[in-house]
Amino acid sequence: MNFKVLTIIPARGGSKGVPKKNVKPLAGKPLMVWTIEAALSAKHAGRVIVSTNNEQIAEVARAHGAEVPFLRPEEISGDLATDQEFVIHALDTLEREEGYVPDIVARFSPTTPLRTAATIDAAIELLMQNPDVHSVRPIARLSHHPYKAWRTDGEHMVPAFSPEVTGHEQPYNMPRQLFPEMYQHLGASGVAWTKTHRDIGTTSGTILKYVLMDELDAFDINHPLDFDIAEVLMKKRLSMGD
Repeated sequence: MNFKVLTIIPARGGSKGVPKKNVKPLAGKPLMVWTIEAALSAKHAGRVIVSTNNEQIAEVARAHGAEVPFLRPEEISGDLATDQEFVIHALDTLEREEGYVPDIVARFSPTTPLRTAATIDAAIELLMQNPDVHSVRPIARLSHHPYKAWRTDGEHMVPAFSPEVTGHEQPYNMPRQLFPEMYQHLGASGVAWTKTHRDIGTTSGTILKYVLMDELDAFDINHPLDFDIAEVLMKKRLSMGD
């Protein structure tokens, strides 16, 4: 069966952590272009659009092959706006203005620029093969195990998790190899059936499968220093012809 896939790349303006991060140059290209090109190179990404509230971002997206069929409203473009909000806005707008209704919605954030077309295809293919699953999410192994995390009570350090959770009285003093493997989900990324968004009302639902990404491919940019690290990683990849 052929499924109609809509790939949405969220790229709002107004980032505070890294100003203008979506168009900030990374290894010779605006950050968002790496994700646009990966999506356009993927076999299953279908229609690739950028959801943005910013005309400069829209111009860059169009210049590199993505569609920007609308601008996102400011009320769902702030720091606290959710992924579900921009997905539903895109679905509503495309259905109303074009009669376009996809079977699958894929979301891939520009802040993970080393993500490959192969990862995009793997996630979409896995969902296509599992109609009873609500969504598929890319994950990567956590480099710092959460059992070793701390919080404070204002004066003293307190283990973030109780012995009932970790199974150990002092997990912070133990080798992480003794703990179960744990993973992080890459923010603003995932693949879900349109009915997951419509009927369940979330980007994930409750039945999830995953695609395990290489930790370097999953490197995520959240702070200015992350840009410098990503630049090194991307240039190394390009020098290897990958």
